[in-house]
Amino acid sequence: MGKGTDKLYITHSEWASEDAYSASAGSGVYKSKVAGASFKRLPFNFCAVSLQPFNHPVCTSNGTIFDLTNILPWLKKHGTNPVTGLPLKSSELFKLNFAKNDEGEMVDPVTFKVFTDNTHIVALKTTGNVFAWETVERLNVKAKMWKDLVSDEEFGRKDIITLQDPQNVEARDLSSFKYVQDGISTLTEEQGRERNDPSRNVNREALGSSAKVLKAKEAIARAREQRGKDPNKNSAPEGNKVVRVSTNGAQVQNTSAHTGRTLPYNAAQHTTGKAAASFTSTGLTPHTSGERALLTDEEYMLKPRRVKIKGYARIQTNLGDLNVELQTEYAPKAVWNFVQLSKKGYYKDVTFHRNIRNFMLQGGDPTGTGKGGTSIWGKNFNDEFDGPLTHDSRGMLSMANKGKNTNSSQFFITYRPAKHLDRKHTIFGRIVGGLETLSRLENAPTESSDRPIEDITILDVVVFVDPFEEFQKQKRESDEVEKEKQEIINQGGREDERTTWTGKRIRGDGTVVNDGGGGAVGKYLKAVAANDVGDADRGEADEIIGDWEREIDEEPVKKKVKLGGFGNFDSW
Repeated sequence: MGKGTDKLYITHSEWASEDAYSASAGSGVYKSKVAGASFKRLPFNFCAVSLQPFNHPVCTSNGTIFDLTNILPWLKKHGTNPVTGLPLKSSELFKLNFAKNDEGEMVDPVTFKVFTDNTHIVALKTTGNVFAWETVERLNVKAKMWKDLVSDEEFGRKDIITLQDPQNVEARDLSSFKYVQDGISTLTEEQGRERNDPSRNVNREALGSSAKVLKAKEAIARAREQRGKDPNKNSAPEGNKVVRVSTNGAQVQNTSAHTGRTLPYNAAQHTTGKAAASFTSTGLTPHTSGERALLTDEEYMLKPRRVKIKGYARIQTNLGDLNVELQTEYAPKAVWNFVQLSKKGYYKDVTFHRNIRNFMLQGGDPTGTGKGGTSIWGKNFNDEFDGPLTHDSRGMLSMANKGKNTNSSQFFITYRPAKHLDRKHTIFGRIVGGLETLSRLENAPTESSDRPIEDITILDVVVFVDPFEEFQKQKRESDEVEKEKQEIINQGGREDERTTWTGKRIRGDGTVVNDGGGGAVGKYLKAVAANDVGDADRGEADEIIGDWEREIDEEPVKKKVKLGGFGNFDSW
């Protein structure tokens, strides 16, 4: 068991050696210093000053990357390179252009390979475009084609800047940075004040329910300070929100769903998830009910069959105009994309790159190649097949795509029914005017690749009726009407609504109006009382007694006793 011996135990010297192993420590546990133990690598997408992901990347000639918003205050204060300590000017910085995919990851603009910490990344000083080294080496260096693969600008070998070399990881070692070794702070004055603020130095997310106690203390301190400034002003609680304190000191918001409040119009079908999250985490404020999540106006309107107003637009081409009716009810996302891009001027001077006689006309790509174009959201959006629309006639307007759920900005217009395109391409409109123009477009001469010989250009797309603006306008008008009705109800209702079934009118404050109106028996009593009041108002006329004659009371007529029968037994 021992080293080089037949002992069945390990001696103390063997346990204490540098290559000892144990249950809690590995080899070299007793070494005073391990080589490279202080090595910390800076990721390629981090700023060398703030040590945070950059948003506006710039670099020096030696490949050190900074964020422009962080390096400019440093240069203004120190005028040196924070990494090397050498003099540095802002004019020596080069802007970097990183390409990104739909997921927001930085990629090579040619091969679309995602950059990682193990990718050899280079940039061109003349354009600032960032590539993978294998792309530049294969297509530029070995091919001796010294032009930028994106902008087609010329460059030289000396213009290639290495941003990250996986074979030279020491170049991005944090411990070798000059300002780290000197212990110089890179914070601005504002950042320094925030860091020195005691209330900001506490990670409240890690405190759990105790963070609510700190918030409560701060609120009390602010309230006291406000009362000190204005002692006559009494602070009232906000709304009817009930806050109670649980046994562990945390504030629990009573957000019960059974408070009688009506749901907002943009309430989603799903909840916010706060109840479940607070149930399983002590770092969140306890919530005792499932509140509905709220949708934005755009998300609310882009639900199928919600906006049923049809839109109308005109596609102006160099061969004539096409009037389009947009089907918002069944394809709201496609209509929204088309309308917003048109208002933005995205389709101005864009050519139709594909024209197949007796089939369709395709356009909407600013590059004119059929491979470009982006949606208003900057990424592809899903197909919309929930509706009765089909490619059953000439002049149907549909989205072009590269497969399932890959709609962008390109669209096509059919020249004939194309049932084989149903449920493959989203239909969002149809041609309702300009069929002569459509015939001229169909008869335009084309090349063997179906590209028009003479460019068919979209001069502009004019939106006459934006269905979403009309929907919001109607929504605002209906809200105003409901608001007026609610105000009338709060004031006690209209005149006819304030009259009860007994004929009494009720004021806005809830009191009953005692007037002569009403169809009940009481109106006769009121009339007699009014006559008595009128006699009393006549003054001295009451003294004329001679005009009044007392009438002799007549005896009531006795009822005749019916003969026959037992009678009422009075004579018994």
